[in-house]
Amino acid sequence: MRKLGSGMPKRLFVAGLHGDEWKDTTDILTSLAPPKIGSLFIISKVSDGAYISTLKSEYYKKDGKKIIESVKKVNPDVYIELHAYNKEHLKDLTDDKRFSKRGVPPYIELEGGVLIGSVSPHIAKYFPMDRLCLSFEIQKGDERSRRILLELLEILKDAEVNEFLIDLFKRYPNPVRDATIAYFRYHELVIR
Repeated sequence: MRKLGSGMPKRLFVAGLHGDEWKDTTDILTSLAPPKIGSLFIISKVSDGAYISTLKSEYYKKDGKKIIESVKKVNPDVYIELHAYNKEHLKDLTDDKRFSKRGVPPYIELEGGVLIGSVSPHIAKYFPMDRLCLSFEIQKGDERSRRILLELLEILKDAEVNEFLIDLFKRYPNPVRDATIAYFRYHELVIR
């Protein structure tokens, strides 16, 4: 884990959670400059091993253990996961029935293959409602998708949470509205 900056708010950005997605996400995090305010903790590559879904509890007994330990140690105000998907999996990730099938709300596309969604319930339970925990997916091998996500992370690392959410809503009003509704419903169920 690498630390940039100091003080509050504290942010923890994590990439390369499973399989080979680190090839598309790790350098996004390693390219970030220190935040203008607060601290940014970065885990740029959790694992390059076999793919185990973060929705499965087994993940957090192996590779994901590092994530839980970091969340407990840092106690971040903002937690962000970066994932990468193959284009043929887009329909599964954005499926309206994803909550009933997988236990998490569907990802919602912002732009250019960048998806926004909630993290696994195995990690969401560590965050009360006043903390932000999000998952972003980018399309594997898509440079535009990578650039858009990097731009969003640059904004997030330099802003207070509310400022970031307002900016995100201005850029993507309908997708962010839908994602926000799904986020609060999901977190209400997970936190209880």
